[in-house]
Amino acid sequence: MKHPLVVAWLAVLAATSAGCAERAERDVLFQTATLGALVEGVFDGNLAVGELKKRGDLGLGTFDALDGEMVMLDGRVYRVRADGKAEEVGDEETTPFAAVTFFEADHTGSLEGPFDLAHLEEMLDKVLPTKNIPYAVKIEGTFAHVKTRSIPRQTKPYPRLAEVAAKQPTFEFENVRGTLVGFRCPEYAKGLNLPGWHLHFLTADRTAGGPCSERCSLLQGGHVLELVTDKVRFAIDYTFAIHVALPKGGGFYEADLAGEKSADLERAEK
Repeated sequence: MKHPLVVAWLAVLAATSAGCAERAERDVLFQTATLGALVEGVFDGNLAVGELKKRGDLGLGTFDALDGEMVMLDGRVYRVRADGKAEEVGDEETTPFAAVTFFEADHTGSLEGPFDLAHLEEMLDKVLPTKNIPYAVKIEGTFAHVKTRSIPRQTKPYPRLAEVAAKQPTFEFENVRGTLVGFRCPEYAKGLNLPGWHLHFLTADRTAGGPCSERCSLLQGGHVLELVTDKVRFAIDYTFAIHVALPKGGGFYEADLAGEKSADLERAEK
């Protein structure tokens, strides 16, 4: 028979281990499919938004048939449509590619400009302890200028992503409050995700009063192409693992995912 103190100590160890394991599971960049597959035109949804929410509360991606840009913020998932307006989507919607994490800030601060998107990314790079792990980021502020894009729903046979992006609708906002969310992935993530910074934007109207059916009609945003701002607040979450859930069959099995995708990613995502 074990001494009561031994039993108590073992219980403390078990609780501590469970807490560390839970924390470790939250420090994960979870993604469904790969960005390389999206480049090749694999646009069929493979994971429901409801399941995606179980893996994170902040992230980005797209929807079935490439129907708009996804922004996940504070556990809510929004679709930025091809007209630049955003709407909250139901759990039954599906995604062919998305990346999410449970956002818990490890580093916070503010940046003062004026600066553009490239300068913002350079300044954020300087506060990172290493470029060899993924990071999630949330950036809030008032922006003198933001240019975004969102892609309209595609029909089969699907084109490659670069072909779609060449005709993408773009939107420009002036003097708007909003939030940027996204990730910075290391160079070795090439093919799985986008190396460097990848940001999506949502206007601050989501915090307005009233039911979602009213306030969501005011939302706008999209994949960030350009920005200009004087000052922002940022929060960065370090992640120490990448979990890639691969589709079970469909276009993913048939796609040619070999070879270098950097040039196509550059055309499609920048």
